[in-house]
Amino acid sequence: MTSYLIKNGTVVRTDNAAPEEGEAADILIVDGKIAAIGANLQSADAEIVDASGKLIFPGVVDAHQHWGIYNPLAEDTQTESRASAQGGVTTALTYMRTGQYYLNKGGSYADFFPEVLDASAGRSYIDYAFHLAPMSKEHIGEIPDLASDQGVTSFKIFMFYGSHGLHGRSTSQSDFLMIPEDERYDIAHFEFVMRGVQQAREQFPELAEHISLSLHCETAEIMSAYTKIVEQEGKLSGLAAYSASRPQHSEGLAVTIASFLADETGLPNINLLHLSSAKALKAAMKMAEAFPHVNFRREVTIGHLLTDIDNANGLGAKVNPPIRPREDVEALWEHLLAGNIDWVVSDHACCKDEVKFGADRDDVFAAKSGFGGTEYLLPGLVTEGRKRGLSLRRIAQLIASNPADRYGLPGKGRLVEGVDADIAIVDPNRTWTVRATESESTQEYTPFEGFELTAAVTDTFVRGNRVLADGVVTGAPEGRYISRPY
Repeated sequence: MTSYLIKNGTVVRTDNAAPEEGEAADILIVDGKIAAIGANLQSADAEIVDASGKLIFPGVVDAHQHWGIYNPLAEDTQTESRASAQGGVTTALTYMRTGQYYLNKGGSYADFFPEVLDASAGRSYIDYAFHLAPMSKEHIGEIPDLASDQGVTSFKIFMFYGSHGLHGRSTSQSDFLMIPEDERYDIAHFEFVMRGVQQAREQFPELAEHISLSLHCETAEIMSAYTKIVEQEGKLSGLAAYSASRPQHSEGLAVTIASFLADETGLPNINLLHLSSAKALKAAMKMAEAFPHVNFRREVTIGHLLTDIDNANGLGAKVNPPIRPREDVEALWEHLLAGNIDWVVSDHACCKDEVKFGADRDDVFAAKSGFGGTEYLLPGLVTEGRKRGLSLRRIAQLIASNPADRYGLPGKGRLVEGVDADIAIVDPNRTWTVRATESESTQEYTPFEGFELTAAVTDTFVRGNRVLADGVVTGAPEGRYISRPY
């Protein structure tokens, strides 16, 4: 393996005692690990990488992606990991479940998960792990084995799936979920999932701090009713209509229900995913006050931080929860700057043009939900965050160490001697315009099209492998499945 010596850059560390704006230092990479960090390092054997005028971040831990949701998993693992490398992402945590989409099958995870691992093996340019969603009673019983034997320590509930589809109202949820006919995916199921996750924590106390449950917080009944109202009134269209059909208080209500159930079941490790609105954050903060013994983590996406219903590039920005009006975007930033957000993610879900849009490309309700954007996560957060006074150290915590620590990856997400050499080098003075055609993703559009960013990832190292060199993806797919805790 090639040794590298990264010279003359500004190293951004994540511990709270580190300088907020980084420090001048070199980094020596030997055998895939960070061998030394310091001033004026020398090595006769290492290849020199000049980082003059650049920032050296820990590799991004993008804790929310969806490989294989709209395209075959084997294909997405390759192409979307290449897009990830473009954005300085070195580890992706991608969601997986049974049911329609993904592998399009039901059954046990004992049968299902080995197929997931086989489809992705040897194809990724970055390291990766999986979150799994217990969709049925059988899955709840499998949680302890998944945690202890398969290295899956994070689980997910989609709170709106009980009576609302992935893209809008649905009357075929049993077909969509692929669960037994006598079972329901409802609030009671969510409670029993929480009890199952907590049981695994108690059964394996050495894993307990790394085992957590994440929730997509929207309320199906509210969304179904408001979708009907928006469609019947016909006053709104596009992203504004979709936001109104899945209103902000739907998020807040779901957050409240999830939090109460966490208290009821004694499950302390709760992650509230992709909060998109002022009302969602209001509920999240209130629940943290009400249940101080619950170790809540709060997530937002780069899409919800950079785009709104007016500036996003078309209906390609349809996503769940929806892109919101500008006042919600500003509320997210207020909470982020106040320290109320724990990490920022992409929620990357590559959906090709032919799949994304229905016959009427102007009908937001006919379009599929989700879009890619992992390649813009770090440069987007540096661009907008710096304008708003966000420190480099805080950015590194938001995109690397915080999600790594929560999701059982203490060997990732930080620049310290002895850990994996996962590194993203960023030019903070390069202005460029987002063009979907320049992405390695197979998605032919982006809601960020035409956005001007003022920071660019130039180089990415995954365990010492230089997978992005001067902005170009290079080498072979040497990423690995990460069994957690790692």
